[in-house]
Amino acid sequence: MDGSNHSRVSEFLLLGLSESPEHQRVLFWMFLSMYLVTVVGNVLIILAISFDSHLHTPMYFFLANLSFTDLFFITNTIPKMLVNLQSQNKAISYVGCLTQLYFLVSLVALDNLILATMAYDRYVAICRPLHYTMAMSPRVCISLLTLCWALSVLYGLIHTLLMTNVTFCGSRKIHYIFCEMYVLLRLACSKTQINHTVLIATGSFIFLTPFGFMVMSYVWIVRAILRIPSASSKYKAFSTCASHLAVVSLFYGTLCMVYLKPLDTYSMKDSVATVMYAVVTPMMNPFIYSLRNKDIHGALGRFFIGKSFRG
Repeated sequence: MDGSNHSRVSEFLLLGLSESPEHQRVLFWMFLSMYLVTVVGNVLIILAISFDSHLHTPMYFFLANLSFTDLFFITNTIPKMLVNLQSQNKAISYVGCLTQLYFLVSLVALDNLILATMAYDRYVAICRPLHYTMAMSPRVCISLLTLCWALSVLYGLIHTLLMTNVTFCGSRKIHYIFCEMYVLLRLACSKTQINHTVLIATGSFIFLTPFGFMVMSYVWIVRAILRIPSASSKYKAFSTCASHLAVVSLFYGTLCMVYLKPLDTYSMKDSVATVMYAVVTPMMNPFIYSLRNKDIHGALGRFFIGKSFRG
């Protein structure tokens, strides 16, 4: 077959986690429930922070943006998967697949960069408290968020544009719940060396650099907390970081389960790991941040009480 025919890809088949009708029915209700919980949880976080002036601080500003990113991220993948589970037609167009890939790559990068920015906020708050007002002023916060968005948009564009140069032949079946970078590269019949090289180079910058920054931030934070004489003050300082540490661990833990292995070793187990970072992580973040957070509890209480009185 001539190589030029390979590039005329009209669609892929998103087969998901199982092709069994019985399993698909169970998966549909499971993922629908998880999607609704994720949407409700993240929307409540955004509403609580937006409508309560007590939460108009840098930490909650970035938390609201993290919730928005998670909301956008899961909406990029799960609705299409739910439609596929209820339909005999598992097809996704070539353009639709690349669009999904672009938002997936961009939003994962954005999640990562916002988490790094939140680590910086905690570092300044605990290690440089006298400089906090100036170092985390509204102007600085907006500038940091803009930088996060710019880098993530650029990251997504680079890899999506590179993917348009890849040709496909043979099987178009994707045994994943969405159009994922490594799975598409496995289906390629053209050389993908450039894609892999750029993926490693940009991935190291976008993911490893912020991760290293977060590690160093928490090393300094722990050292600062250990120097606090009062046990109650130590607990209070650490409690402001505990939720962020839990989210970072969940994010990087699930991401490493999928991507820290050779491309040719991907299997169905990796589909399950993909569900962890693509569905479970966005669902768990609101619970982690609000479980023992009295500020969030109070804001939600005031929000609903205010709504009931106005109603």
